[in-house]
Amino acid sequence: MPSVLKTVRNTASGLTRQGALYAGNAFDRVFRAASLVQAGQTPFETLHSDGLVSLRYYPPLQEDFIELDGMVIPVERKTHRTPIVIIPPLAVNMLIYDLFPQRSLVRFLRAKGFEVYLIDWGIPKREHTHYNMHTYVAELLPAYLNRVRDHSGEQELSLHGWSMGGMFTLFYSALSKDQHIRNAIVLGLPIDSHASGAIGWMYQRIADVAEVVRKRTGFKLHDLKPHWFYTPGWANTIGFKLTNPVGSVMGYWELLVRLGDREFVTNHATTSAFLDRMVAYPGGVIQDTVVRVWIDNQLAKGRIQIGEDFARLENVNANLLAIAGQEDTLATPGAAKRVMDHVSSADKTFRVAPGGHMGILAGSKAPRASWLELAEWLSVRSD
Repeated sequence: MPSVLKTVRNTASGLTRQGALYAGNAFDRVFRAASLVQAGQTPFETLHSDGLVSLRYYPPLQEDFIELDGMVIPVERKTHRTPIVIIPPLAVNMLIYDLFPQRSLVRFLRAKGFEVYLIDWGIPKREHTHYNMHTYVAELLPAYLNRVRDHSGEQELSLHGWSMGGMFTLFYSALSKDQHIRNAIVLGLPIDSHASGAIGWMYQRIADVAEVVRKRTGFKLHDLKPHWFYTPGWANTIGFKLTNPVGSVMGYWELLVRLGDREFVTNHATTSAFLDRMVAYPGGVIQDTVVRVWIDNQLAKGRIQIGEDFARLENVNANLLAIAGQEDTLATPGAAKRVMDHVSSADKTFRVAPGGHMGILAGSKAPRASWLELAEWLSVRSD
């Protein structure tokens, strides 16, 4: 009998401890989520800011090794000659590039011996709603690349662009004909938007309607003021989650199921810090993207209108690495691969990696699936 009572007491005690753990994790996740976030821990210097856009530089790491997805990566002290400039898309915050200490792209690239710069587009407000593709591609981007050149002392640069950042990378290279862009890495970039699966089919139907409206009324979306297209950050957060609604719901369901797993709760809070803090799109950029990328699908023909000029992809001759996500619904592999048909690069490589639109950049499989290859590809083209 005493042994039975002891077993009951131990079981009750265990349940009490487990309940306290669940309660503590739930409280922290709801009310102290910021204390759980691991993102944004890699030190950087702000070299310049105009009040909206800023330029980051990540100095050499102090440690001798970093951890990466269970691997130990030695920190290379000898740096490659060609710096790499990360060009993010709009609407996202910069935590995506430094998501976890063990899964940080900027930290990894720095460990692999690259001088790393990042252009932070900031948080556009309604006063910036007139900013369009020309503003970013022909005005801001060249000015900030020149600051990188001044700081690094190098003319030749490597550019890394994910999603719209990939558009900026190619559009700048095509429009400026900058012969000092040595390497270009683009991820999740839809060249043929109408080929992007179900979303591509939707774009085609919208294009059909837009063409009928143009012919019958002469009306064009660019006839409207850009402020009508301004998209606040909360709307971008909802829109991004709706690209994978089942996954978004299941993520919170898994949180409930694994509430006793402190590491999982911490990881969930860290990922949510990125997904739930998206920033606004300037109206002019939305206007240009909707019309020229989605409806008119100009890139499928190898060129796109930027302001009054045209950026022709045939002018891109940098070494090119293009990566598409196997499960990406925004830029399917078929839509992304068309870049190979249009650029003039003699050295060009196309890869399909596991993951969706975000996963190919910073998902749990990204370090082994693409980062290691990216660093190897870049290292032999950066000295």
